[in-house]
Amino acid sequence: MKRALVISGGGAKGAFAGGIAQFLLENATSPYNLFLGTSTGSLLVSHLALGRIDEIQQVFTHVNQKQIFDNNPFYIYERKGIKKIKIHHLNILKNFLRGKKTFGDSRALRRLIAKELPLTYFNALKSEGPEVVVSVSNLTLNRTEFKHLKNCSYDDFLDWIWISCNYVPFMSLTVKNKYEYADGGLGCVVAIEEAIRQGAKHIDAIVLTTEKQQSNRLRSRNAFDALTTTFEFMAEQIENQNVEIGRLKARENDCQLRLFFTPRVLTTNSLVFETKQMKSWWQEGYEFAAGQVDKDI
Repeated sequence: MKRALVISGGGAKGAFAGGIAQFLLENATSPYNLFLGTSTGSLLVSHLALGRIDEIQQVFTHVNQKQIFDNNPFYIYERKGIKKIKIHHLNILKNFLRGKKTFGDSRALRRLIAKELPLTYFNALKSEGPEVVVSVSNLTLNRTEFKHLKNCSYDDFLDWIWISCNYVPFMSLTVKNKYEYADGGLGCVVAIEEAIRQGAKHIDAIVLTTEKQQSNRLRSRNAFDALTTTFEFMAEQIENQNVEIGRLKARENDCQLRLFFTPRVLTTNSLVFETKQMKSWWQEGYEFAAGQVDKDI
């Protein structure tokens, strides 16, 4: 029976997904044959497929804005103990003067991916590892595409991981093979349907939002707030559709589907990467998965 692990997008909340995935991998009765990630999920799946859990935990929970952005379109400040973001007008102006099409430039993340996913890891997955797939959004052709590691060259697959994470308009818009590409979450946040299409009969899907809305968003304070709120709203609608279609397809194809939502609202700003918080989320995700699997049994 083909088994799949699917991880949704969710920015810094990917640390919570990492904790869930760690528990599932360490306690799996059978190995996963397919790992499929979108956006932040695409950063996790290759290491998880290799069983390099401690390594990806260290990298993911210590990443910061400087390792993601060459030109950061916002800055982080703290008010009453809560991290918030504000638009960085000067950096955005710099990006436009350089002829860029987005507010920020995230090429630093591409370099980080190359550093942490060396050619030896890629070759190990290509020769004998489980299938690893990442989703990207082809804006030119108006479609979501799923890129299989085994069908890619090393450099191409690193590009696809990076592109899957590029949350336009805040991160880089990329032209590859003459098409414009952006974050996979713009088309498919959690790729349950694709896992079923690939023949999976057991799917564990990690969805980095609560199953039901637990809080209302605060009113936007400025244009940057309004933009991020709008994109978060759109992502949640796509995610809800992905989950409902996934449930329907699972029933139609006699596929066992386990969904792992976050038990609470982890953050209202998933673009803030803070080490202490992400370490805590990783551990919380591990403990949450342990409780959920016990309940399922």
